[in-house]
Amino acid sequence: MRSKAYQSYLDEEVLSANPLKLVELLYRGALDSITSARRFLRLGDIRARSRAINHTMEILVELARSLNHEAGGQVSRNLAELYAYMQTLLIEANTRQSDPPLAQTERLLSTLLEAWSESAKAVTQNANQAGTLLPDVPSHEPVSCAY
Repeated sequence: MRSKAYQSYLDEEVLSANPLKLVELLYRGALDSITSARRFLRLGDIRARSRAINHTMEILVELARSLNHEAGGQVSRNLAELYAYMQTLLIEANTRQSDPPLAQTERLLSTLLEAWSESAKAVTQNANQAGTLLPDVPSHEPVSCAY
């Protein structure tokens, strides 16, 4: 269970984040959940493993919903297919109580996080050099990825 101080910090980080940072936080949250699922699988804690896998699924659904297919073109379509593939892996891991699909999902998410972080750094540097601000977080319904 998370401490109140950590939860307050996390809430503040999410509320003050720009869209680039929000995606990074979602990737990190998904990776944390995968790590937990793998640990619970080793411990034989079925309920906790399923909760962690479901949490990762919820994050992947949110990432897929956030894609802008008009502006993103082929990249957006590729990401949507990759998110769907990872969801299939998670279902397989949960039903078969198997670690390899979790490990593969973890590798894919790690690669995406690394690429996203590098892209976000480049965008931020370019915005700073140009003297422009990053776009504000659009107004939308809050999404809870807590479990």
